[in-house]
Amino acid sequence: MDFQVVVLAGDTSKNLAPLVSKELPKPLLPVANRPVLYYVLHQLEQSNLKDLIVVVEGKETAVLVGDWIFGTFVDRLHVEIAAVPEVIGTAGAIRAISHHLTAKDILVVSGDLVSDVPPGAVAATHRRHDAVATAMLCSVPVSGPSESGSAGGKDKAKKPGRYNIIGLDPGKQFLLHIATGAEIEKDTRLQKRIIRAVGQMEIRSDLMDAHMYAFKRSVLQEVLDQKDTFQSLKQDVLPYLVRSQLKSEALLNGFPKAEETGNGKVSSQNKQVFVSQILANASTTSFHQPSSVDPDGYVSTRKTHTCCAYIASSSKYCVRLNSIQAFMDINRDVTGEANHLLSDTSSDHNNIIGPSPKLGTKTTVGPNCMLGEGSEMGDKCQVKRSVIGRHCRIGSHVKVVNSVVMNHVTIGDGCIIQGSVICSNVQLQERVVLKDCQVGAGFVVTAGSEYKRESLARKEK
Repeated sequence: MDFQVVVLAGDTSKNLAPLVSKELPKPLLPVANRPVLYYVLHQLEQSNLKDLIVVVEGKETAVLVGDWIFGTFVDRLHVEIAAVPEVIGTAGAIRAISHHLTAKDILVVSGDLVSDVPPGAVAATHRRHDAVATAMLCSVPVSGPSESGSAGGKDKAKKPGRYNIIGLDPGKQFLLHIATGAEIEKDTRLQKRIIRAVGQMEIRSDLMDAHMYAFKRSVLQEVLDQKDTFQSLKQDVLPYLVRSQLKSEALLNGFPKAEETGNGKVSSQNKQVFVSQILANASTTSFHQPSSVDPDGYVSTRKTHTCCAYIASSSKYCVRLNSIQAFMDINRDVTGEANHLLSDTSSDHNNIIGPSPKLGTKTTVGPNCMLGEGSEMGDKCQVKRSVIGRHCRIGSHVKVVNSVVMNHVTIGDGCIIQGSVICSNVQLQERVVLKDCQVGAGFVVTAGSEYKRESLARKEK
C-alpha cells in the first residue's frame, strides 16, 4: 500500500510511576507477561504493514527496545529504531525523523495502544478517500480515564471525564470538527461557517481518539515545517488540518482567474462570491470529491482537502495504556474477554498457565488468570483475576486478587494482595497486606506491613 509506519513508543510516563523506570521503559511494560509494544507490532504484522520506524525517547531506551524487537520479531518485520530527545511531543518526534519518511502516506500509531482493530483498515480508508488525514476513533473504555491507581475496574462507577467533542458528516466518514478533552470546558463552540458549509453535522462525545493516524506525507511535513510550535499530533496538527478544510479551496486552487482585477488582486466582492459558491454547495455529495476548474475559469465548489474518520466497531477492543488504571484494566481484559489478543496462547480452563508450574496442595488459580513460566506457589494459595509473571516465588496461604505481579517477585507466607501492581524483583516479606498499591521494582516490604492506596518505591540516587 506504499505506507510507512511510525510507531511512537515514547519512554517514561509520570502517570505510570513507579511502574516504569530506566530499566523498564513504558514500551516494555508487561501486559499479560508481554511488553505492551508487542500488541501494536503484532497487529501491524497481521495487516502486512511491515516497514516500520519505531521512535523512542532517549538512546538508552532505544537500545533496550531495539534489542527486544530484534529478538522477538526477527525476520518478520523491517524495523528501524530512531532515538529522539525527551519531551518534544508527538509532532516533534515526527519532525525529528522526517528525513526518514519517503512514502506517499504515513501511518502513525501510539506504542501504548492495545487493540484488535486492523491498522490496515485505517490505511485503506485513508487511501480510498485520498485524505490528507484519517483518525481512528473508538468507543471510550468503560472504566474511563482515571488519575488514581485504584483497581476498581469495570465494577465501579464510571468517573466523569472530559472527552473529545467530534463532529462528523451524516455518513460518519468525514471528520468535520474535533476538540480534545484538554480544551473542553462547560461549553464548546463551533464556527458558523463550518455548520453552514456542511449543512448537517453529528456531534459525538462518546468516541476516543485512539492515536492511530494516517497522513499524506507531503502535507504533514509541510505543516510541521510551517508550524514549528506544534508539539502534538492530537492537539495541534489534526485539529489544524480539520479546521483548515474550507480554507483549502482558496489555498490549493487559487481564486478565479477570470475575476482578477487589473493589478492582479481579487476584489473583496469577488472573494465573497467565490466563498458563497463554496458554502452554497458544500452540503452536497460532491463536497468531498476532487476539485476541478470549469471552462469559464471558476474553481468549482468541490472540496479538495479531506479529513476522514475510521470509527471502529463497538465490539472491537481498543484501550491505551496511559494510566495505572488502564494498565490494570488491560491486564484483566487480555486474560479475560479480550484473550484473543494472545494469538498463540490457549487454555482449556479459561486461564493461562506457563510450562512446568509448581503449585502446592489446595492452591487454586481461578479463571481469567495468567501464571508465568517457572513460577512456584506454596500450599493453600488463591489467585483470582490476576497476572503472575515469570520465575516468581510465592509462599503458602497467599491471596492475590485483581492484581499484576511482574517477574522475579518473592512473596512470603500469609500475604494478601488486592488491586495492586507489584513490579519486578520486589520482595514481600511474611504477612504483608497491600490494597490498591503500586510497589516499584526492587522494593522490599517488611514483614507484617499493611498499606492502602500507597505508591512504594526506592529513592532515586
